Amino acid sequence: MEKSKIQSEQSILTSESFLKHWQAHRRLTRKVIQEFPEDKLFSFSIGGMRPFSELAKEMIEMAGSGLHGVVTGKWVKYGELEQYAHNREPKSKNELLTLWDEITVQIDTLWPKIPSGRFEEVDVAFGQYEGTITSFIFYFIDNEVHHRGQGYVYLRALGIAPPLFWERD
Repeated sequence: MEKSKIQSEQSILTSESFLKHWQAHRRLTRKVIQEFPEDKLFSFSIGGMRPFSELAKEMIEMAGSGLHGVVTGKWVKYGELEQYAHNREPKSKNELLTLWDEITVQIDTLWPKIPSGRFEEVDVAFGQYEGTITSFIFYFIDNEVHHRGQGYVYLRALGIAPPLFWERD
């Protein structure tokens, strides 16, 4: 019985493997952005859903401001963060991909600053969502996977084969 208790208290994810998992999803989502024709990225939608560029911007904002909140405990909107104040609304696929890449670098830069005990701390993200830091990061990933799925539907509707969902390298 004691062995079961010890095993249940062991972590199945290290901080490094958690980051690696998230960044693998981000690499795949970047491939989805790349597959879109320039004109369709900002305009194509189905059933009243937002264009994929809007979904990608949401993912960018959530990752940028969300990870800032994880590290600092200060949950502010993306546009209110000094390091992102220079970013204007992307008007082209290249600008969107550049912004995506900037956030990817920010994630890699900020991640090591998360104290190990912080992952299980309870916080209130953006002044309204209570949960553990781990649950917030899982939400950032889940939200990205959800919106990437919408991108897959869009690409297929446009006659474009999306990247294989399991190839996250």
